[in-house]
Amino acid sequence: MSLRDTPDDHVIDTVQFDVEAGKVREFARATFTEDPVHTDRTLAMSAGFAGVPATATHTVVSGHHRNQRAFVDSLGLALERVVVGGVKWEYLRPLVTGDSLTGVRRVVKDEIREGKRGGTMRVITLETEFVDAHGATVARQQETIIERGGGS
Repeated sequence: MSLRDTPDDHVIDTVQFDVEAGKVREFARATFTEDPVHTDRTLAMSAGFAGVPATATHTVVSGHHRNQRAFVDSLGLALERVVVGGVKWEYLRPLVTGDSLTGVRRVVKDEIREGKRGGTMRVITLETEFVDAHGATVARQQETIIERGGGS
């Protein structure tokens, strides 16, 4: 039985990580963020944040805490044919240093499409819902994974 034969909303993995000041600073530098609220705790607190706020794409840190090989294998993907089709984020509140997050990643759609230039491709939509230590949903990340020639 392939994953395509299982119901939608199939859980792929669960990940836990803390929003750490060092990682927030690294992301701020890597994304050329100029707002000092992402690096100065005093300024962040005076701006009304509960800690130093993370930059907008911070949930990608979860990839460092996942078993990526197991993820690829669980989907039955041929890694050499895979490309990322896109990533979207929805934040329900700012992530701040000190947050402890748990993310549950699910398959929300898995389909075979005909390519515009012939052949098929497998398009998988994944969604990770991140909750804080109190169980409140704080962010969602949606990824589209494309496996070229994945229709066989």
